[in-house]
Amino acid sequence: MEVVTGAMTTLLPTLAGLLKEEYDLHKNTRGEIRFLKAELESMETALLKISEAPLDQPPDVQVKLWAREVRELSYEIEDSVDKFMVRLDRRAQKNPHSFMGFIHKSIDLMTKAKIRHKMGTEIKDIRSRIKEVSERRDRYKVDSVPSKPARPTIDSLRLSALYKEATELIGIEEKTNDLVKRLTEGEGASKQQVKTISIVGFGGLGKTTLANAVYHKFKPEFDCGAFVSVSLNPNMENIFKNMLHQLDRHRYFNINESTWGEAELVSELRDFLLNKRYFIVIDDIWNNFVWKEIKHALIENECGSRIITTTRAFDVAKQVGGVYDLKPLSLAHSRNLFFQRIFDAEEKFPSNELAEVSDNIIKRCGGVPLAIITTASMLASKNRNDWSKVYQAMGSGQQDSTDVKDMRRILSVSYYDLPPQLRTCLLYISLYPEDYKIIARDLIWQWIGEGFVREEHGKSLYEVGENYFCELINKGLIQPADVTDDKASACRVHDMVLDLITSISREENFLTCIGGQQSGSAPSKIRRLSVQSINEDDAKQMATMNLSNLRSIMVFGRYINLLPVLSRFSVLRALDISYSWNVGNHHVKIICNMFHLRYLWLHNTCISEIPDEIVNLQFLQVLDISGTTVQVLPASFVQLTQLVYLHLGMSTALPAGLGNLKSLQELLGFMDGTMTIRNFSSGVSPACSISNALK
Repeated sequence: MEVVTGAMTTLLPTLAGLLKEEYDLHKNTRGEIRFLKAELESMETALLKISEAPLDQPPDVQVKLWAREVRELSYEIEDSVDKFMVRLDRRAQKNPHSFMGFIHKSIDLMTKAKIRHKMGTEIKDIRSRIKEVSERRDRYKVDSVPSKPARPTIDSLRLSALYKEATELIGIEEKTNDLVKRLTEGEGASKQQVKTISIVGFGGLGKTTLANAVYHKFKPEFDCGAFVSVSLNPNMENIFKNMLHQLDRHRYFNINESTWGEAELVSELRDFLLNKRYFIVIDDIWNNFVWKEIKHALIENECGSRIITTTRAFDVAKQVGGVYDLKPLSLAHSRNLFFQRIFDAEEKFPSNELAEVSDNIIKRCGGVPLAIITTASMLASKNRNDWSKVYQAMGSGQQDSTDVKDMRRILSVSYYDLPPQLRTCLLYISLYPEDYKIIARDLIWQWIGEGFVREEHGKSLYEVGENYFCELINKGLIQPADVTDDKASACRVHDMVLDLITSISREENFLTCIGGQQSGSAPSKIRRLSVQSINEDDAKQMATMNLSNLRSIMVFGRYINLLPVLSRFSVLRALDISYSWNVGNHHVKIICNMFHLRYLWLHNTCISEIPDEIVNLQFLQVLDISGTTVQVLPASFVQLTQLVYLHLGMSTALPAGLGNLKSLQELLGFMDGTMTIRNFSSGVSPACSISNALK
């Protein structure tokens, strides 16, 4: 939910924890914290309401500015609170059972008093800032933002882009014939039964275009037919009226003026279709509930009727039955469509100097007809010398073309249809390089380490994250990879979707990227950084960046020596420097002083030992040291009581006392030369499970 509500998801529980007696806060400070918590809860509600605004009624610019200010403030408050908790927890780590422990305890009493006093002062300052933001909320009338979704205006845009003459649609004839063949298959009684096929695929792939082509080719063989579009937030009465009007224009000429309700319209449809051989296309279904309502109106007679639906969601397609998984265009068909759109009849192929850049552009479109058509339309009005610049800009989200904006708007409907937590998880994927195969398990634990996954009753954090992953595949926003037994162990992101989420990520200041798709000047406050590649200019840019607010960093490749000093990252929560072979034990010493870390990924680095100072990372939840030469974990390791996930190296020995890791849900490691996975989310205690695993 971070992209919608900032740090509220983790900040509010932390504030609630501060009110516990163990922190022994002054009465006035506790009152201030209660005030902050109440105000921030109210602001979180307002932020969620803003995020639900319909596409055709976006929030006012001032409201958006207010929302951004609240998100930024939530980060700053959380950083302050975390620093306070770290200072207190560090003082509590001294050994109390020795003379020096007694001395430390005496000093701690005075130190803690100073820390609490400073915290009280900071809370008062935060309260004044909260009050200012609250007053702005009243001025900008944030609570008046419409939250009930309205029918989005994206329909006309999508239809204008996808309804094309059949002669213009490369590869459509082959797919049309294939679909018609599937609709006509069957013998005897089975051929007379109602048959339904659902065309499924992500936005811009041409589902509506294909359904429309099949409808016009196949419709003459039926008694009646209708082609209706459902869209994101359907008005069911209007859909049923539209269907009746198309089925019999004379009989239902004035149907739009009818006062019939939904139940009466369904009854009329069932009566009308009872003994007719009908062909109906239901375009753009977004959820199973809508399909169930429509299906109830489409009576299952034995006249050989046929139904086609289109959807972006695989679970909807499976519910409908007869899934037709629409694939992207082949490279050959992509070239033909591209050239047809951009060149005159006399010039069907590009000149030699344009051949390479044309192919690069076509490949970037990934076989998506919408991407090919809009890109070709944009290039047709440009000087041929500018094509290379266009190719570079296609992936960066920098292109200002109306066509590209239209294409992005079409794809963005899927993004804004997601619940807040899935929006955040999808935007997080923009930190990966283009065409990168993303391992599902790694991604899910990254989400957990970043605090994006909220525990649900009866499910482990990983199970909830796995549901998020499956939902994004189901929505067609990420593409499954390495599928076994209908389960994807990895995913990829289509270039057009990556372009969209990169654009949104930059706009929301969610992520700053070095050497990847994002370009341009860095924001004043960088919260999340992805280092995808780095050259001398990038290194100079990083040297000038303000990284004091950095909460998350992922490094791809061997660029760790070019990064600023790690000790600059004073509030870092997530660090991934996997595969950086120049990461050594001296880096781990620095990392062990990053007291705010929740997520640490050191996979395939050259570290050989974990120091006792690992105990400093009291907030650590996710740790991966696989692919390293670490032989043994220090005894202090068992004090990391918030650890949820641990992935060990091939020869790493476990210390005694792992039963202290009460939060541990998953342990991965090599034992006796084989890969072992232990999941502790079923209620079995970690101590028992780990003990059994080591026998």
